[in-house]
Amino acid sequence: MEKRWTVTLIPFGLAMALAGGAVLAQMRSGSYGSANGASLTRMTSPVRVADAKYDVGTYPSFAPQLAEGEGRQEVQSFCAICHSTRYITMQPPLPGATWEAEVTKMVKVYGAPIPEATAKKITAYLQGHYAPENRKE
Repeated sequence: MEKRWTVTLIPFGLAMALAGGAVLAQMRSGSYGSANGASLTRMTSPVRVADAKYDVGTYPSFAPQLAEGEGRQEVQSFCAICHSTRYITMQPPLPGATWEAEVTKMVKVYGAPIPEATAKKITAYLQGHYAPENRKE
């Protein structure tokens, strides 16, 4: 019984090795496409038109304006070191305790280089402008 399995598995294994080698050769040469999942075929190159524009230019970056108030400069200076101020303006209105926890997390967990007095000023600014009771759109 064992000889029958051995005889059957050798041709199957050989066929798989040859097929895998052919696929690998096509992939190494870069001549493959997704038209047929069972085999890899060469895709045609795109046709380039002489007067066409193939770049999209610079992507505009619109930094959202933070609310005016005491602490705004500190938020822009310290918070924007690691992330855009968009992360502040896109948040839903958060309770004051949550803003305090966020600033504490940025300093203690993520290592934001914010002095303690400045962190308190940033927390007061966020609580004063981005809490549910006083958020100004």
